[in-house]
Amino acid sequence: MKLVREVDEMDIATEYDVLVVGGGIAGMEAALNLADMGFKVLLVEKEPSIGGKMILLSKVFPTLDCASCIATPKMAATAHHPNITVLTYSEVEEVRKVKEGLFKVKVLKKPRYVKEDLCTGCQQCEFKCPVTVPDQFNYGMVARKAIYIPFSTATPRIALIDIDNCILCGICEQVCPADAIDFTEEPVEYEIEVGAVIISTGFRLFPAEKMPNYGFGRFKNVITSMQMDRLLSPTRPYNTILRPSDGRIPDKIAYVLCTGSRDKSVGNPLCSQVCCMYSIKQAQLLMGALPLADIYIFYIDIRAFGKGFEEFYNQAKAMGVNFIKGKIAKIIEKENGNLILRYEDIDDGGKLKEEEFDLVVLSVGLLPNPEIRKIFVHPSLELDEYGYVKVLDEELSPAKTNIDGVYVAGTATGPMDIPDSIISAGSAAAEAASYLSRYREKAVEVRE
Repeated sequence: MKLVREVDEMDIATEYDVLVVGGGIAGMEAALNLADMGFKVLLVEKEPSIGGKMILLSKVFPTLDCASCIATPKMAATAHHPNITVLTYSEVEEVRKVKEGLFKVKVLKKPRYVKEDLCTGCQQCEFKCPVTVPDQFNYGMVARKAIYIPFSTATPRIALIDIDNCILCGICEQVCPADAIDFTEEPVEYEIEVGAVIISTGFRLFPAEKMPNYGFGRFKNVITSMQMDRLLSPTRPYNTILRPSDGRIPDKIAYVLCTGSRDKSVGNPLCSQVCCMYSIKQAQLLMGALPLADIYIFYIDIRAFGKGFEEFYNQAKAMGVNFIKGKIAKIIEKENGNLILRYEDIDDGGKLKEEEFDLVVLSVGLLPNPEIRKIFVHPSLELDEYGYVKVLDEELSPAKTNIDGVYVAGTATGPMDIPDSIISAGSAAAEAASYLSRYREKAVEVRE
C-alpha cells in the first residue's frame, strides 16, 4: 500500500536543484561536486546504504589502494553535507519534465520497520534475532539475520527488517534499547520538484548461471569474481580464502576471463573493460594471502589499456601468475569437489587440454540497468543498442542525454573503471550546473 503524506518539518523538502539517482561512487561524486557549488541535491539510493559496489571491494587496480579507505570518507561526506539530502532504501518511480529547468519526480521510500531517527546501530536486535537467511551483501557465502545492518560501514548505520523472512516473533522489539522497531511502518511516496537530473544507476553483474557449461550454482567450488573480492576484503566473511565445498584452503586456482562478456550467444557482445584488471588484481592479492597457491588466468585477450595497467599485468607475471591464452569449453566436477577445465591452448598450436583445479573463479562481465528508462514518462529516455543510457555526443558533451536537463554518470552510460566513473561524474555535475545556471539567467531576464 502506498501512502502520499504531506511533507512536514521532519520530512525532506519538496524542491531541490538536482536529483541524483543512484548512490554509488559516481552518484556520490556528482552530488558532492554540485553541493560544493552551492546547489541543493537530493540523492536517492535503492539499497539500504550508499556506497554502491565499490564499498564491497577489497582493493582497486592498479595501485592496490584500499577500496573502503576511498569510499568510506566519500560516503560520510555525502551523508553529512549540508546541501545534500540522502534517501536510502528508496526508488524513483517517475520523472516528468514540465518545462526547462523543472522536473516533477515521485520517490517511493520503502519501510525499514525501524525508526531511522531512533536507531543507534547497536545491533542488539540483530544479535537476538532467531532467523538466518543468505546475506546478499556477501553474495550468499554466509548468513545474516532477518533484522540486520547491511555491512559494518553502512551509511546510514540503521537496521532494517527483511519482512519477507521475518517470523514476527517480536524479539527485536523487546530487546531494542531505543524503542526503534515499528512493524506498522508503511511505504511513503514523496512528490518533489527538481531543476535537473543525474542518472548514476551503475551496472548489473552478469549472472554466471547463464553459462551452464561452467557449472556455477551446480558446482560448489565455482564462484564469481565478486565473491572472491569479498573473500579478499578486510570485511570478509571468513578469516582466510576457503573453498565453499569443504572449507579447505585452495592450492590451485583458475580464473576464467570474459564470462558473459564479448559473447553474442549470451547477449553481451561488449568488452566489460574491467574484468582483466580486477582478475589480475585478485591474483596478486591471492599470491600474498596464499603464497604457496598456483594461480592461472585463462584469457582471450588481455586488455591492459589504462595508465599503469600494462605494468600491473607484467608485475603479475613476474610474481608467478600463469597466463594461458585459450577459451574454456567446459568445466567438469570430480567427486572430491575438484574441477577439470577443458580448454584450447592457443599458444600451443590450439591443442585441446585438460587441467585440474581446487577452485575456479568466473570473471563475470558488466551489464546495463535498462530499467531506468521506465521512470522517464515524458519525454522518454533514449538507450543505446546495448541497453546503456545513450550519450548524444561522447566527445563534446559526454554526459548529455536526449532530454535537456538530464545527464548520466559512471557505468550507467557504459562499462568503465572507478577513475573513469569519477571523471564521468564530474562531467555530469558540470553539465547540470551549467544547465541550471542558464535556466536561472533566463528566469531572471523574464522577471525583469
